[in-house]
Amino acid sequence: MAFQLGDDNDSGMNEMNLIPLIDIMLVLMIIFLVTATVANPSIPLTLPKTTAEIVTPPPKAISISINAKGEVAWNSEIITLDELQKRFNEAGQSPEKPAVELRADKDARYDTVAQVMSRASEAGLNDLAFMSDN
Repeated sequence: MAFQLGDDNDSGMNEMNLIPLIDIMLVLMIIFLVTATVANPSIPLTLPKTTAEIVTPPPKAISISINAKGEVAWNSEIITLDELQKRFNEAGQSPEKPAVELRADKDARYDTVAQVMSRASEAGLNDLAFMSDN
C-alpha cells in the first residue's frame, strides 16, 4: 500500500514568477541612470572673448543689523527707529540709492524686521537683501 499526499500532478511548475526579475531590473535601471548622470562630466567649452565695458560697481550698501533684543544698528552703530527713518530718508535723496543689507538675529521679533523694511521702502530704498550665515 502506498500513501499519497497532495495532488498527483507530475507536470511540474508551468509558470515562472516574473515579479522578482522585474524588481531587479528596475533597481539596475535606476542605478544605471544615477551613475550615468554623475559619471558624465560637463561639456568643455571655449568661451568667446568680448570687448564689453566694465560695469560700474553698485553703490555702497547700508548694513542694518537687528539683534535678539530688538536693537537696530546702522553699520554697527545702535540707533533708534526714528533715527533710522531719518538716515533712510537722507540715503533715499541721493541720486544713486544704496542697497540695504538686512542682518536679523534668528530670535529677533518679526515686528522689528517689518518696521525696518517698511521704513526703507518709505524712503525709496527698494533694493533690500537679507544676509545669512552659510
